[in-house]
Amino acid sequence: MTTRRRQARICSLKMLYAYDNCKMPKEEVMKFFDGQLPLKDSYRDFGMKLFEGVCDKKEKIDGLIAKYAKNWEINRMATVDRNIIRMAAYEIMAMTETPINVIIDEAVEISKKYSTKDSSKFVNGILDKLKIIRD
Repeated sequence: MTTRRRQARICSLKMLYAYDNCKMPKEEVMKFFDGQLPLKDSYRDFGMKLFEGVCDKKEKIDGLIAKYAKNWEINRMATVDRNIIRMAAYEIMAMTETPINVIIDEAVEISKKYSTKDSSKFVNGILDKLKIIRD
């Protein structure tokens, strides 16, 4: 069963995909996906905060990923993997109420569903190195 919080993360991932891969403006993406997270849903703010946070801090997040993703250029990563990692990195950096291991587990589980069979190992490996950014 998918929790509401995971649903919010998945919606954020879809929004990030549209923003990154389709080059849609942030505001247009938010408007398009507005119906995906109903106004009464308690995790709507969480999902939107993830999306906006990644968009607003993208350069900083990408710099951190590049630092810890040895031999991997960000633009050569699969779009889904890149955005799962960005989303989890932002959550590690800015949403400190969620334990790091929960953030990483969620990212790994989402990658198992939305990316390739090997992506979960890749995502886990990079995020495990990124844990240091909260310390």
